Amino acid sequence: MLRLLTVIVCGLLLAEIAGATGVYMEPETFVSGAFDGDPPAPDRLWVKDELQTRSRAILGHDLGRLRIVYWGRPGRTAWVLEEIGKEQLITVGIVVTDHGIESLEVLVFRESRGWEVRYPFFTDQFHGLNLADDDRLDRPIDGISGATLSVSALSRLARLALMLHGQTHFAGTTGETAP
Repeated sequence: MLRLLTVIVCGLLLAEIAGATGVYMEPETFVSGAFDGDPPAPDRLWVKDELQTRSRAILGHDLGRLRIVYWGRPGRTAWVLEEIGKEQLITVGIVVTDHGIESLEVLVFRESRGWEVRYPFFTDQFHGLNLADDDRLDRPIDGISGATLSVSALSRLARLALMLHGQTHFAGTTGETAP
């Protein structure tokens, strides 16, 4: 009986872990939703000199690409970015306005641990974040026990998206004042 109970518990734990990884939202669906079902054509930001230096300082490594694809309209950009958590890539969609991060969504999670970062109780704390002068977030992010590397990866991507937004021709073009 104890052996059967052990097998059942192990099976449930493995099912939970297997269910944690996967595609939560297709990038195309995220981009479409970021622009109320009418996404603009993709644009590209070339990674040169200062942009490479700043992104390396934020990520702790080179971007590994010459250009970054994004979608934008005046005062608003959407980014689909990837970063390694512990061993695997985490794909994140981030909408940035001239007032900060509007939304951050985990699109694809491939790690065996740390999947809790996909839930709104965690991602909602990115809403309204901006960069301080040193390319750090202007508010701290509360971590999740057991998900430290995933939390760190999402925080780096948030910083990167905010910095990249400021480098586009869409930044600062709304003419609106901050709420």
